[in-house]
Amino acid sequence: MTAMTATLTQKPVEKNGTGTHAARFDHVSKSFGRPGAQQLVLDDITLDVAPGEFVCLLGASGCGKSTLLNLVAGLDKPTGGSIDVPGGRPALMFQEHALFPWLTAGKNIELALRMRGVPRAERRDEAERLLELVRLKGAYGKRVHELSGGMRQRVAMARALAQDSRLLLMDEPFAALDAITRDVLHDELTRIWRETNLSVLFVTHNVREAVRLAQRVVLMSSRPGRIAREWDVEMPQPRRIEDAAVADLSVEITEQLRGEIRRHGQH
Repeated sequence: MTAMTATLTQKPVEKNGTGTHAARFDHVSKSFGRPGAQQLVLDDITLDVAPGEFVCLLGASGCGKSTLLNLVAGLDKPTGGSIDVPGGRPALMFQEHALFPWLTAGKNIELALRMRGVPRAERRDEAERLLELVRLKGAYGKRVHELSGGMRQRVAMARALAQDSRLLLMDEPFAALDAITRDVLHDELTRIWRETNLSVLFVTHNVREAVRLAQRVVLMSSRPGRIAREWDVEMPQPRRIEDAAVADLSVEITEQLRGEIRRHGQH
């Protein structure tokens, strides 16, 4: 692979998030390991996420989905290529809620607001507003141990929204939840995305989840991770995970995913 200069650009833009893209990956590669014994994890990833677009990255475990998310979040640097995030540092939500257990739900959100520079006198009202946005009105004073798994993820979502970024990165945030709670949070995420016009880059290995949520599904192959195929999901929102059209497209994508897994297994 030809060596390329690796860059990550984060530039301020107008609050309305106008522009040609919310995130752009230009021939991005990533290797791990010491010189001479490096493992190529991502290879030649070129992808745009449009302002206000919901994109799901889908692939088998180990294909580099989370690595790609870490790169655009600024937690690591690409080995080659460039990443452009015009709206500044994205907000990031993990599979684990990562809430501070010694703080209340509201204070967890206020911490993100404080780091953003929101004046102390305004933080309580803004935290209350965000809790109401995620349907947790009245939960400001609740401790983490008093919240269910689904409620904790709602607080984590509110904390991510408190960062006031135009790009929300989500790394399998609902994977540890039961099916019913996950289904409810799919509805909530769709509603919040439509209300806020955020751009969302969502990592999952669940095909149905990807089709349920996304405007575009991007399938990655494994070792090294490359973009294998993309689908535009031309179904109106809100969708149900049991909808016939969701099931049909899920079958098509699953067959393609199985093919990628078989091809990897043959090498």
